[in-house]
Amino acid sequence: MGKLSAFLVAVLALPLISCSSSASEQSVAANPVPVVKQQALGQPVYIQVFKEERTLELYAKLQGKYQLVDSYRICKFSGGLGPKRTEGDLKSPEGFYQATMSQLKPDSRYYQAINIGFPNEFDRAHGYSGKYLMIHGDCVSVGCYAMTDAYIAEIYRYVNSALINGQPAVNISIYPFRMTEKNMQRHRNSSYYSFWKQLQPAYAYFNEYRQAPQVDVFNGQYVVNRPPMLSGQSPSQLAFAKQE
Repeated sequence: MGKLSAFLVAVLALPLISCSSSASEQSVAANPVPVVKQQALGQPVYIQVFKEERTLELYAKLQGKYQLVDSYRICKFSGGLGPKRTEGDLKSPEGFYQATMSQLKPDSRYYQAINIGFPNEFDRAHGYSGKYLMIHGDCVSVGCYAMTDAYIAEIYRYVNSALINGQPAVNISIYPFRMTEKNMQRHRNSSYYSFWKQLQPAYAYFNEYRQAPQVDVFNGQYVVNRPPMLSGQSPSQLAFAKQE
């Protein structure tokens, strides 16, 4: 009986040993996201949305570069991949948008909401139509990006605080997917490919420099971080505000 008891003790101890954190796992667990969240409140913020991954990423500018505050799962969006073109097509937009204080809806019927400002300069140049396109709560979407109430409450809080503290507008980049070369090749036969090629430089720029890209609309196309004058012609109204 003594040997059996010792054997049982050893067996029961195995899961505890195998589930213990390695040094690298402990390092990941110690990632200072809560510290970033605490420091980020009131700092300039930047938002990236990825449809295919159903992910919204919130960044805050700390020590001169945008750092991830948190990543949130999108509860619902509609219409699949590709830009919104017509009011009533039920599609969620793609492209580069901005939210100012006047676009925040603290008493939205969908809990809280941030109007992304569709249509922007690019959309208008192409005759796209639609209105009241939001990031909001209530997990219901007809062309919007719907989050859980808890998620939109946190996102809204950071956006509102940044605007109160003087950020003129919060830039929102909305992509069909993470625009890596691998993903671009996977979607190379899409009818939206030429449009997506206009979005990719902004994604790459942010990944490399952790700065919000400056996006213009020129001859009906998005142009990222180009000189203010090109061939002696002035650009259209900025689609994206430059963030200091």
